[in-house]
Amino acid sequence: MSENNGTSRRGIMQGAVAGMAAVAAPAFGQDRVTQAAPPVDPRGLYPHAPFKAQPQPWPGLASRMVPRPDHGERSYRGSGRLAGRKALITGGDSGLGRAAAIAYAREGADVAINYLPQEESDAHEVAGLIRAAGRKVVSLPGDIRSETFCASLVDRAATELGGLDIFVNCAGRQHTHDDILDVSTEDFDWTLKTNLYALFWLTKAAIAHMKPGSAMIFTASTNAYNPSVNILDYSITKAGIANYAKGLAKQLIAKGIRVNAIAPGPFWTPLQVSGGQTMENVEKFGEDVPMGRPGQPAELAPVYVQLASTEASYITGQVVGVTGGVGVP
Repeated sequence: MSENNGTSRRGIMQGAVAGMAAVAAPAFGQDRVTQAAPPVDPRGLYPHAPFKAQPQPWPGLASRMVPRPDHGERSYRGSGRLAGRKALITGGDSGLGRAAAIAYAREGADVAINYLPQEESDAHEVAGLIRAAGRKVVSLPGDIRSETFCASLVDRAATELGGLDIFVNCAGRQHTHDDILDVSTEDFDWTLKTNLYALFWLTKAAIAHMKPGSAMIFTASTNAYNPSVNILDYSITKAGIANYAKGLAKQLIAKGIRVNAIAPGPFWTPLQVSGGQTMENVEKFGEDVPMGRPGQPAELAPVYVQLASTEASYITGQVVGVTGGVGVP
């Protein structure tokens, strides 16, 4: 499918996506009147390969991607499922974190987003969308590879939001290397510090602010179970995140805090075009999963909402696969 055809098809299906977002994950035992969306073939909802080769310097910007990712900017419709909640989201400028931030705001939550200073332009867009939803936004740029910064990040988010009861970790580092011998200690340290150390530091800081009923949501990957040959260091960290979520959930339920993780498959985000994949892989990105296309961040927003809401009150210690049909154990 050509790029123009992909964009056109995406426009045609926009109304269906909006309807799907509005009725996503209804609550059990709760009266709610919604308008059902008609059945739609999911394979054609969004663009699929071939994509244009489009290298960007790390960490990449969603605004420069072709086609531009859909984070739910126009499609997500909230229904008050997170009214009054206070959320901190790392990686909230683009990709999965941006989709979660938009959805949380439209569900009634105030949101603090963390991102790298180089991502300020994307983060500025997200902040505007959160304000447009009538919610408070707190922008907290900085590098989570620093333990000191992680502690101050959580404290500042809780202070400026007036509390913290949702913590979502979406920030991540992925860099392609075809040969493990090409992965330097510096590269390895960068990936582990961003993906694992930071999560350890952030969760420890967040626990002090969270009351019973709070929720933590981590972002693992299908690579935790089926590692790609060219991102071994990244895959190690994603396996660690999945394991950490399961173990931490057993500890924190004693405090009334739920912990879960999401394991996405191929999703169209700046992570892929800023060194996460070779351009050859970008051009055919997502075509090897049963769905035949990569996911769009908007398609994960309802999952982040569900796991954060009280509707998921009996869900903890789980890793939820959203992989386009690949599946996780």
